[in-house]
Amino acid sequence: MAAISAQLASFKSFSSLLNDKKCSRFWCQIKSFENQHSNWSVEFLSGKESVHLIRNSSPSISMAASVAGSAVKPAKKVCLFYCSETEVLAKRIAADSDAIELRSINWRTFEDGFPNLFIPNAHGIRGQNVAFLASFSSPAVIFEQLSVIYALPKLFVSSFTLVLPFFPTGTSERMEDEGDVATAFTLARILSHIPTSRGGPTSLVTFDIHALQERFYFGDTILPCFESGIPLLKNRLQKLPDSDKISIAFPDDGAWKRFHKQLQHFPTFG
Repeated sequence: MAAISAQLASFKSFSSLLNDKKCSRFWCQIKSFENQHSNWSVEFLSGKESVHLIRNSSPSISMAASVAGSAVKPAKKVCLFYCSETEVLAKRIAADSDAIELRSINWRTFEDGFPNLFIPNAHGIRGQNVAFLASFSSPAVIFEQLSVIYALPKLFVSSFTLVLPFFPTGTSERMEDEGDVATAFTLARILSHIPTSRGGPTSLVTFDIHALQERFYFGDTILPCFESGIPLLKNRLQKLPDSDKISIAFPDDGAWKRFHKQLQHFPTFG
């Protein structure tokens, strides 16, 4: 305190000089007790008022605070919609992450059996990151889910991600005879026409698609992301007490070509 009092006394001795020169503010530097320097702004007011000291943040401190603030970013919230078949899985996903907010859809039908769908609180997802957990388990449910998938990106959402764990027509990806219909290409074209959201094209996440070249069946308006559950399977198998006795059998040559490199730690045959 004695050091600060001495500094204040020296400041007051300059007050009359500053007033004569019609000055109201000057910059100085005060050494703290820890022998560190801090920048101060000293302001003289008219009359007999006391000196006011205003401490300015050091540029290095301000920059460090800015960097620290930018490093700690809030988790991105995702509004997750689901169909009736994926409801249990969606709830398990939401239970494991605070960044997931579950949103439901009213899956209804008209008397003729066609879908009568409704997205509750559609205004509430504007500007949000939205995902839909789908299940194309049969042709009967694909149309109603596609109707919702096409509608969600157009609700002014920030981004849209379609999670389709199983690509059902993946095994029909090529033609062997003239007249064969490659339905994998058909479904890929349908998904490629999902409307874009504010953030750009839809992201499609699917697992263990039958053939990696099916990536090229999709258009430029969708971003397919091919994930695999094989690493989880391999990790589970290696933890078994008799893992050294496990062998992997493939149903056909195509499956062997597709997955044998990921399972090379085990004896394989097909």
